[in-house]
This record gives sequence, structure tokens and C-alpha cells, in this order.
Amino acid sequence: MPRILLVDNGSLRPQATLNLRRLAAALARRTGETVEAASLLHSHKVPAERLEGEKAVTLGPLAERLAAEGETELVVVPFFFGPSQALTRYLPERLAEVQAAHPRLAVRVALPLFNTLHGLDLRLARLLADNVREAMGPAREGGEDACRPTVVLVDHGSPIPEVAAVRNVLAGQLGALLEGEAGSVTFASMERREGEAYRFNEPLLEDLLADPALAGREVILAMLFLSPGRHAGEGGDIAEIAARAMAASPGLSVTPSRLVGEHDGILELLASRVAQGLAGEPLLLALPPRA
Repeated sequence: MPRILLVDNGSLRPQATLNLRRLAAALARRTGETVEAASLLHSHKVPAERLEGEKAVTLGPLAERLAAEGETELVVVPFFFGPSQALTRYLPERLAEVQAAHPRLAVRVALPLFNTLHGLDLRLARLLADNVREAMGPAREGGEDACRPTVVLVDHGSPIPEVAAVRNVLAGQLGALLEGEAGSVTFASMERREGEAYRFNEPLLEDLLADPALAGREVILAMLFLSPGRHAGEGGDIAEIAARAMAASPGLSVTPSRLVGEHDGILELLASRVAQGLAGEPLLLALPPRA
């Protein structure tokens, strides 16, 4: 049987690795398969004592070790929302290096969590809607839009438009699911690269929250993040942006939702990606053995 690896981008914050391990263990229980957690980058730098005594592993060294032990098939399940450059460039390049030393190794990379090429999928939008409703408190059907919160779907921001498009499509789905509960649903990026070429990330969250139209309003941030880290979660960049906005605009209330990776429903989506990876379709990438 192939070895299954649940892979995120990686973080220097231990909470991200601990969350990935939690999900890998839960996914193993749900699917009956052995699932190992690994990151593409960064997490191996976190001291083991901050990770419950177990050093984090990154994908390249783990794949090399498994291949050296005789494994010939790996299924990589990306813990990513969309086709970031980490998946479309770094991952195949790193796996090609492993295959150069272990040519019998075959790798199948499942689709990221959101994909519009294989039919309508509302699962991520439903998770986001659940998280927004939890942050809102009691249901708010009816009434004027001005009395309902503004919902902002916020992500990190990306240098490639395909990832920004994932956020934008999800914002549309979320708006449909929250009709009658939210005054409006829009989107924003936490940050963007300089230059006109990256304008597709606009608006920035900081600028959006400074809009006079939101003065005195309640804003719910639908957090399009998977695990707590430097940007999302307690004390992260998003929390600091929200605190600055509220200090500059008395009466503005900004409440972040839970993260997507903290919702139990993410396991259903991940389990479907495991099944697709084992079946061999649909896939993001297939690297057949070289020998």
C-alpha cells in the first residue's frame, strides 16, 4: 500500500505543526490508513521541546527515508487551499531530487482543498459559514442589512492570481450561504507584494477596515487560514491589524472566526482527497517511477 503524507507549507510556530499532527492522526482513524504529517519547509527548525518532544519532519527528507526503506509509492495530500507555487513548483522539484536517488519511487499528489475543475464543491464554504455563524452568536434572520454584520473573507495574499481566485470564488459561495444573516460578504488580503502586477490581491484588510463605511459596524473576519501561526490565531498579524483598526475607529467591532483547519468538517474533505490519491484520479500531479 502507498504511504500517505499530509503536507502543509510549514511554520516556525509550533501550533501549526501540532495542528497538522492532530489532523493526520484523526484522518488515519477516519480512513483506516496510516497518515504521516510533514511540512514542505520551516517546521524542522522548531525545537523538539516545543513539539511535545518530537522533532518535525519536512517532506524531502521523509520521502528520502521512506524510499531508502523500500517504499515505492507515496500519496501526498496537500493541506493547501489552492495551487500555490509551493505545490506547483517547489514540490515537484523537491520530489524530482528524491526520485533521482530512488528511481523506483512513484508519487501521486492529490488535489488541494478547493478545486473548481471537477464540479461544484461547497464543502469549504460551508465550513467557513459555520465558523462565521459561531463568531456572530445568535442567528440574525430578517431585519435591515445595516443591523447585520459585514463579513470579510480574508486570506494571506498570494503572488499568483489562481490562489487569489480561490478566495474570490469562496467569497461568492459564502455570500450565498449567509444570505439573510450577513449584511454583506466581501474579501481582502492580509498583505500583497509591491507592484501593479499584484493588484489582484486588493483590497488589503487594513485598508478595508479603515473605510468610513464600516465605522461603527460589526465586522466578522472569515479566516481563510488552516492552522495557527505567525499570521492567524492568537497574537498573529490578523489580530494586530484588527486591533489597530478598532483603535483608529471607535465603535468598529472586528471579530475573527475560527480557522478552517480547526473545524472538524475538514476531515471529510481530507478523507476524499486520500481516496482520490489512492485511486489515482483526479490528481494535481503524478510522478511515475523512473525505473
